[in-house]
Amino acid sequence: MHIALREVHDSDLPVFFRQMNDPEALHMAAFTAKDPADRDAFDAHWKRIRSSAGVLNRTVLADGDVVGHAAVYGEPGEREVTYWIDRAYWGRGIATAALRALLTEVPERPLHARAAADNAGSVRVLEKCGFRVGGHDRGFANARGEEIDELVLTLEG
Repeated sequence: MHIALREVHDSDLPVFFRQMNDPEALHMAAFTAKDPADRDAFDAHWKRIRSSAGVLNRTVLADGDVVGHAAVYGEPGEREVTYWIDRAYWGRGIATAALRALLTEVPERPLHARAAADNAGSVRVLEKCGFRVGGHDRGFANARGEEIDELVLTLEG
């Protein structure tokens, strides 16, 4: 399977919206929008981040199909990575390949990431890409309606 990143196109947004409303994926991601089904809020969020000079957004393609997105955002020295892969494609190495490709576009270090402590798949992806657990936190997870444990990971230079 060929994995590639490209700029986000307007036509990707309906696909992202559908992907980000999968109940199982929402549970695993945990730290999501308050109401992922609110299309107006989704559109406003994507309009804001797509116009922000401090955010690098990419669409993830697998053999040409839109299967998710990946991004780097935040202030220098505190920048974080994030990604979302359609659940139908989990377990195929796509998130790892996409994150590795994103990291080649962003040479600055350190980079940070956060994941629900029980999201073993996401933690594994981050560790395969060189991130190391450097801390623990607790935060309110909208998708679960409660505070949960979170891992804080860092990729050093």
